[in-house]
Amino acid sequence: MSSHMISIYVLALMFIVATVLPINMGVLAFVGAFLVGTLAAGMTAKGIMAGFPAELFLTLVGITFLFAQAQNNGTIDWLVRLAVRAVGGRIAAIPWVMFAITAMLTAMGAVSPAAVAIIAPIALGFAVKHNISPLMMGLMVIHGAQGGGFSPISIYGGITNKIVQKAGLPISEMTTALVSLGFNFGVCVLLFCMMGGLRLMRQGRPAGRGGPAMPAMPFGAQVAVAAQGPQIYGDAEGEASSEDKLTRQRSADSLSAVGAAGGSGAAALAKAEDNAGPTFQQVATVTGLLALGVLTLMYKLDIGFVAVCIGLVLSLMAPQVQKRAIGQVSWPEIMLIVGVSTYVGVMQKMGTIDFVGTSVASLTSPLVVALLLLFVGAIVSAFASSTAVLGSLIPLAVPFLQSGTGVDPIGFIAAMAVASTIVDVSPFSTNGALVLASAQGVDRDVFLRQLMIYGGAVTVIAPVVVWLMFVVL
Repeated sequence: MSSHMISIYVLALMFIVATVLPINMGVLAFVGAFLVGTLAAGMTAKGIMAGFPAELFLTLVGITFLFAQAQNNGTIDWLVRLAVRAVGGRIAAIPWVMFAITAMLTAMGAVSPAAVAIIAPIALGFAVKHNISPLMMGLMVIHGAQGGGFSPISIYGGITNKIVQKAGLPISEMTTALVSLGFNFGVCVLLFCMMGGLRLMRQGRPAGRGGPAMPAMPFGAQVAVAAQGPQIYGDAEGEASSEDKLTRQRSADSLSAVGAAGGSGAAALAKAEDNAGPTFQQVATVTGLLALGVLTLMYKLDIGFVAVCIGLVLSLMAPQVQKRAIGQVSWPEIMLIVGVSTYVGVMQKMGTIDFVGTSVASLTSPLVVALLLLFVGAIVSAFASSTAVLGSLIPLAVPFLQSGTGVDPIGFIAAMAVASTIVDVSPFSTNGALVLASAQGVDRDVFLRQLMIYGGAVTVIAPVVVWLMFVVL
């Protein structure tokens, strides 16, 4: 067996093991890189480590650290309240608010599962309170997260753009971003019309003053983090958590005394938080996020360093929030991404990437090869990590795109981006599982079957549609 086939079989085995067992694929990828690199390719440890994506690592750490602070200081909650007020209590607009907020979060750099974990409980709370289809609401959240996921400063966008640029292929960052957003938006329009959205539009505003109330989960509560939960790092995390709980308890005690005559302390706290304006930290955080976009997009500064710098400024303003945020950096996702990238680097040095691209391109017509690659991306991503799929399949497609087959690289990359991420509605993916766990007032077995049916349909239909739209036409 050739070394090329060994590396391909090991990659497939990693996907299978990571799907069947709760083992981070990044750990498997680092082990695979070491074993395949040394035993099959005769590489040294230094040569293997040369494929470690240091720039991408810093980007992931900086972005997730910055957004962990935005979660903990209440900025995300405040932005959600602001968006809900902006629609003037129109129930039909609430699903679109959730779509827009999750799209904004991932577009500005939040990890997709983290954005869904933050918004899904709030969105599904609205659904049960105002008789909105939970399935529609959950899907709107996931498609929103995936729709914004390919902006130039996002995690998905950063991975995809760096791989394509390194290969020397033409790329249009905004084309990929807009294709992802537009396709997911179009899907949500269909879902909205098919799952009761038109009824909500006819229903208008709810009776009462001020429109819909927030679901029974006060915005002052601790928000959710990425799917694996916060990573605990010694006394710093516990100390920050204790300080945070103490601060909240003092606020609740003072508001309870004020609202004792008119209602419970919890009700007074919720009302006060809803009416309160942004804190200085929240204004500073929003300013920092805007500065992140300006400095990286207009001045081409490194997004990782800029995010860490902004995070440091916020840390100096609230050290206790920083202690907690450093433990909530999405280390499992970072381990997965850099591990897979390191393994792909080994495959590139071995010549496996060129071998696969040449072999696939010679099998049949270029258009059929493109469709097969899209199906592989969709099927694998429905059960495994989208970031891992993007990090491994796009490099496999590079030789095929470079061989003069006539397939437009820009269109194919945009199609691969959509096909490999839109299937995260599957309950076997992190985002689908988060929505299933957040559903309220539903039969979970029925809800699970609905997600499975929808996820299966998307896995079959989406690759064909994006292939026709962006590769064939």
